[in-house]
Amino acid sequence: MYKIGDKIVYPMHGAGIIEDIEVKEILGETLPYYVLKFPVGNMKIMVPVNNCSDLGIRDIVKSEILDQALDVLRGSKSVLESNWNRRYRENLDKIKSGDILDVAEVVKDLYLMDREKGLSTGEKKMLNNAKQILISELALARDLNNQTAEDIIKDCLKE
Repeated sequence: MYKIGDKIVYPMHGAGIIEDIEVKEILGETLPYYVLKFPVGNMKIMVPVNNCSDLGIRDIVKSEILDQALDVLRGSKSVLESNWNRRYRENLDKIKSGDILDVAEVVKDLYLMDREKGLSTGEKKMLNNAKQILISELALARDLNNQTAEDIIKDCLKE
């Protein structure tokens, strides 16, 4: 169980901080909820404490894993599915997994594809979402502001 002040990652939303634990009655059932605050996008979400593992909520990664994610950004493009729909679903599954290395791979591949031939509107949105997830975890894990974290990611992509 997490406590107030813990830094966590919620797949598809990014890294946040447990701001509070509240007991709420919903549909006649009283349950404890984490109140999660996400610095990127300034969003708050309430999540039932009992559903954390089902939702893929995890601890912020250690510094070594962050370094690996930054190395992924510096790498060459993966072999991508040529069919837009399949590629989109594969990338969405990677983001939903909550694995920072998979999210970094999506950012790198879509960034490189955008530079080569451009992206569809859906893939541009996906790139921005994946980038925000990466920025949020980097910022919280290394106590950086969001702009510094974004600059680090941009620098890695340009290498």
